[in-house]
Amino acid sequence: MTRPAYRRAEPDARRQSLIEAAARVLADRGAAGASVRTICAEAGVSPGLLRHYFDGIDALIAETYAWAGERVSRALEEAVADAGPEPRARLTAYVTGSFRAPIADPDLLATWIAFWSLARSNPAMEAMHRQVYADYLGPLEALLTECGVPAGAARMQAVAVTALVDGMWLELCLAPGVFSPEEASATARDWIARLLG
Repeated sequence: MTRPAYRRAEPDARRQSLIEAAARVLADRGAAGASVRTICAEAGVSPGLLRHYFDGIDALIAETYAWAGERVSRALEEAVADAGPEPRARLTAYVTGSFRAPIADPDLLATWIAFWSLARSNPAMEAMHRQVYADYLGPLEALLTECGVPAGAARMQAVAVTALVDGMWLELCLAPGVFSPEEASATARDWIARLLG
């Protein structure tokens, strides 16, 4: 007798619910408030289930960081794909994608702040931070190269563009009334135009 294919989805869904619950708890309570008990209560499961899917809370939080990074990467990939084939339009879409949903989100910022605080004291989280940052920087560097930035300069230009984006993204999430996503995008487009000449 063969088993229905849908049986595998249930454990995957439970595992995913723990990841999403961890993200919500980190956003609401910060790293200090993220415990097995609070995350499992948020997910509506027993604490034993967390230990079934993860090697403890540190592993769950690291997986949550990876999941959040993948969500950001997917949103930016979609923005680039929607921009068409022209390199400058693709670069602009990648940069300005951070100024709208799902990336420009105060809850996502709160979750990132929790991740960053853990990266200073937890080697696994520090490694995850380096990976998430590299996953953002790599495509940006490639897009800059497509736009004519010399390969030797593209890495540091990508770092500089990232700093600009991060600063505006922080302000959009912390104080949305200071400037609009459209103003942030216009500033980024102007900065890219100057960078590319």
